Amino acid sequence: MRRPFLSIIMSGKLNPGLVFTVLLVLCFSCGSKKDIVPPAIDIKKNPSLNNMMLNGAIFNTSVVNVSAIPQFRLVFSQPIKAASLTAISLSDDRDTKIPVATLLSDNDSVVLVQPAQRLSYLTKYTFSVSTALQSASGGSLQSPINGSFVTTLDSSRKFPVIANNALLDTIQKRTFNYFWDFAHPVSGMIREGSKHPSNIVTTGGTGFGIMALLVGIERGFITRTEGLQRIEKITDFLENKVQTFHGAFPHWLDGTSGNVIPFSQNDNGADLVETAFLVQGLISARQYFSGGGEEVLLRTAINAIADSVEWNWFRQNNQQVLYWHWSADKGWAMNLKIRGWNESLVTYVLAAGSKEHAITRQVYDEGWAGSGTMKNGQSFYNIRLPLGPDYGGPLFFEHYSFMGINPNGLSDAYASYEEQAKNHSLINYHYCSTNPKNYFGYSDSVWGLTASNIKNGYAAASPTNDQGFIAPTAAIASLPYTPAESMAALQFYYYVLGDKLWKEYGFVDAFSLDVLKNNGAWFDDAFLAIDQGPIIVMIENYRTKLLWNLFMSAPEVQNGLTKLGFAGF
Repeated sequence: MRRPFLSIIMSGKLNPGLVFTVLLVLCFSCGSKKDIVPPAIDIKKNPSLNNMMLNGAIFNTSVVNVSAIPQFRLVFSQPIKAASLTAISLSDDRDTKIPVATLLSDNDSVVLVQPAQRLSYLTKYTFSVSTALQSASGGSLQSPINGSFVTTLDSSRKFPVIANNALLDTIQKRTFNYFWDFAHPVSGMIREGSKHPSNIVTTGGTGFGIMALLVGIERGFITRTEGLQRIEKITDFLENKVQTFHGAFPHWLDGTSGNVIPFSQNDNGADLVETAFLVQGLISARQYFSGGGEEVLLRTAINAIADSVEWNWFRQNNQQVLYWHWSADKGWAMNLKIRGWNESLVTYVLAAGSKEHAITRQVYDEGWAGSGTMKNGQSFYNIRLPLGPDYGGPLFFEHYSFMGINPNGLSDAYASYEEQAKNHSLINYHYCSTNPKNYFGYSDSVWGLTASNIKNGYAAASPTNDQGFIAPTAAIASLPYTPAESMAALQFYYYVLGDKLWKEYGFVDAFSLDVLKNNGAWFDDAFLAIDQGPIIVMIENYRTKLLWNLFMSAPEVQNGLTKLGFAGF
């Protein structure tokens, strides 16, 4: 059994010197609690984010359709030092700082944030919290916090709501101004675009413009005499000043001199397709001005211009196909065959119906139709596409030739053109509505892919070449084919986007609502003749069939369609 230390000492069995030493050591090693200095403890606690809400919903990396005065709620693990709330910032897509108001709540562990001003609509913003944020105990946020969001579109009505017929009148009248007020003062021809050099006029766009002038007369925008005089000015310029190439016109001309302006390096001569668009307009005018006096002289001038086009010469050494370009010094350097399916059907119809320079049906069958290779026959969105590339290509395929050619009931060995025009338009509509590339803003009211300006360039947009840009002309000019879908788009462009799209000459050429990707919210400030023309003309074809009735009544058009095997016209 062990004996207590004190009893051992008292027994005298330990050495007294040793006992003294032990006691001395014990004495000096046993101080009071007041003499003990505890180790230093770090009491700074680093805050961490528990959750972040934006307008009552979880705020993650990117949120869309946010109100113009959003509210943020950040919950932290620690109370936050008020003086460090300057670490919270809000900036727009140009990196401009937006003032914010902050408020602490819930024992200072919750931070409420709201911009001090209303934010801009349809703009991308970045919300940030830097590591300068501190807890009340002085600990720092270990990792910065970042999130982006896009404010909602301003859905207010920019103009008073009016009846649809009045709205169509309004759009036609404003679009007409491009072809009346903005036409070249010397030649009367139509300028290529509002941002192009002012001397550049376009032959195809002039064909569309002549058709627009006829609409203007019928709608009372100008008198019949005014329209006649303007078209006389154009035909006089075409007959007496413009250089032609085997009767065909170049794409671009100088509106004063009539000299060729090269469209590209090797394109400085004839453009047969642009010539066809010009002749389409001229023939429509000839059919319209059927009276006596000056109208007889106009018809004579138009016949001289149209009949001089040597369509069959553009077969390049008698091949069974037409070629798009030829110039005096470049020859056939462009070497582009006119083959379907695209916008050029009217070229073959006019070539087949020519009085002195006609092509045979074999040129149409082997050249344009590629012996049937222009057929598609597949279905997209459960909609059958008779002709052309998958998903149909740009919508101008169904506009440019069909400003004069009426597709309703029209068919040949390759397609029903009523089905082609309608189904191509519907496929384009469904593509934009389903929005497989997730471009912000695409919807059943924002649709239509065709050739147009884009941000920093120009592109022929289609479902297989979709860069996020919508052209108003695409859906609006499809009005005869997709009336409900086109009218919904037209109303949205006018009433909702009107402050951005509706300008001096009608709707601007293109826009993008794609705030989340590279495009940003972009609205063109330019107009193009070949996009404004289909708007006014195809609206009129939808309303009265005016241009369809005029062009389809022409004997050379009837002859051309018959020769090529068309039926139903």
